[in-house]
Amino acid sequence: MNAASYVIPLPPQASLPVVGESGRYPVRRIWCVGRNYLEHIREMGNDERAPPFFFAKHADMLVPDGATIPYPPLTKDLHHEVELVVAMKSGGLNIPADKALDHVYGYAVGIDLTRRDLQIASRKKERPWEIGKSFDYSAPCSALQPASKIGHPSKGKIWLTVNGKEAQKGDLTELIWNVPEIIWQLSQQVKLAAGDIIMTGTPAGVSQLQPGDRLECGVDGIGTLKVSIGQPE
Repeated sequence: MNAASYVIPLPPQASLPVVGESGRYPVRRIWCVGRNYLEHIREMGNDERAPPFFFAKHADMLVPDGATIPYPPLTKDLHHEVELVVAMKSGGLNIPADKALDHVYGYAVGIDLTRRDLQIASRKKERPWEIGKSFDYSAPCSALQPASKIGHPSKGKIWLTVNGKEAQKGDLTELIWNVPEIIWQLSQQVKLAAGDIIMTGTPAGVSQLQPGDRLECGVDGIGTLKVSIGQPE
């Protein structure tokens, strides 16, 4: 079907740049892992024995490197969460952990921006987290590094600074569930496919952001990401 087949204009296709490639990676869905670094679980006062779980953001919530992000509505407690991002080139249901990396296209650095006050309020009322996690401009993401060039990193520093001051620091070795295990678990819940990206959880050090703050983050061997927080729209 072409554009003339629809009664309104087709929405733009969300996508990410790829290092060393002129073509872009089309994004289908964004999945996020909750509570996948032990120290972050402890700092948020959650049960460290409970397994991580999954929630989603919409693909059009992606934000490119270098962007200024409007401070979001309804919140007074916006937080940053730096994460390793996994991009799928294929998928399926019930993918075995020992076959999971065969389905990975590459890796990036992302930030799961969170309206913490709204998230906590929803949790207290036993409601979904969507209002705290899934909102416009809530998924900044760097360019992808193809796994064919860098392999599948399982160790390396993950970090984030705010206005040049270190806020978050950890290592990929600290992931409670590693990337193959994440793919295995998520593929039991949904049928994964090419274009799906997975944000794999954040280390300790999350903190409140204000308009004017400058964020820089990175994962060793993958790249860096810079964004700024602007005034509300």
